[in-house]
Amino acid sequence: MLILNERDVEDLLPMNECIDVLHRAFGTLDESGFVQPVRLIAWNPARSGAVGAMPAWMAQPHAMGAKLISVFPQNRQRGLDSHQGFVALYDPDDGRPLALLHAGAITAIRTAAVSGVATRLLANGAAGTLAIIGSGVQAATHLQAMLAVRNVTSVRVWSRTAEHAQKFAAYQQRAHGVMVEAAASAREAVANADLICTVSASREPLVHGAWLREGAHVNAAGASVPGFRELDGDAVARARVYVDSRESAMAEADELRLPIADGLIRKDHIVGTLPELAAGTCAGRTSASDLTLFKSCGMAVEDLIAAQYLYEKAHAEKRGTVVEF
Repeated sequence: MLILNERDVEDLLPMNECIDVLHRAFGTLDESGFVQPVRLIAWNPARSGAVGAMPAWMAQPHAMGAKLISVFPQNRQRGLDSHQGFVALYDPDDGRPLALLHAGAITAIRTAAVSGVATRLLANGAAGTLAIIGSGVQAATHLQAMLAVRNVTSVRVWSRTAEHAQKFAAYQQRAHGVMVEAAASAREAVANADLICTVSASREPLVHGAWLREGAHVNAAGASVPGFRELDGDAVARARVYVDSRESAMAEADELRLPIADGLIRKDHIVGTLPELAAGTCAGRTSASDLTLFKSCGMAVEDLIAAQYLYEKAHAEKRGTVVEF
C-alpha cells in the first residue's frame, strides 16, 4: 500500500495543476457516474471538534475511496491544522486498499482549486482586486488559486485577530510579489473588491450583501456544515448562486438553508452546480454586472479525483512510501 505524506501531496499537486485536473473532471462528471452520500459527522458534546467520513465511487476516472477526517476549528491556537486525517483509496474492482494520502494537504489544495474552477468560469475576466475573509490555511491556498486564474493586482485580508491578518499580509506579499494589505474590518476588505473568498470558521455572517459591488464574484468556502455561516441572506438573494452539490447544499449550507427558511429565496435560486457549469449544461454569468456566488460545501468526489490523480502520478514519479499491509 502506498503512503503519501503532506510533503508528497504538496509536491505532486501544485495549485494550477489541481485546478486543471478538477476542471476537466467536472466537465465529464455525470450524476449517473458517481455515488457520494452526504458526509457523516460526529461532533463531541462541546461541539469543539468532530470526526467525519466522506465516501465516494466514480466511473471516470474509475476510483473508489473515502476521506476520514477530524475537524477542530480552534486548532490554529495550538499551532495545528484544523483538518487532520487521511484519504483512503481502494481498488474499485476488488476493494483492495491501495493508498493512504494526507487529507489535510488534499483538503487545503483541492478546496481552493474548486474555488479556482468556479472563479475561472464565473468571474469577470478583468477581476483584479481580491478580498479574503480569514487568514488560515484556506486563505493561503485560496490566494494561490485566485492568482492562478485571474490577474490579481491587490489583496485585502481581514481576520478576527488583527495580528493574524497582518502576519498573513506580510508573508504572502513576500511570497507572491503582489500587494497584500490587512484591512481593519470585513466591510473595508470587501469594499469594491472584484473577487471575495470567505474562508473563516464563523457561526455568524461576516459579509453583508449591501457591501458587495455589482459584477463581483464570491467564493464562500469556510462554512461547510450546519451551524456555520459567513454570508447574510441579502448577499445570497442578490447573487446568481452555484453550488458543488445541490444535495449537500440543502443538507449542510446554512448560507442557503436559512434564507430559504426565512422566505428570502427559494430552492430554485440555485442556478446550477459546478459540474453543470463546467459541462456547459447551465448558464453562467449573463452580464458584467452580475453578482455571482459559488457556495462550496466540499464533495467526496473532489477528494477522490485528487487522490486518484496523486496515486497515478506518485507511481509514475516513484514518490511516497510503500508498506506491506
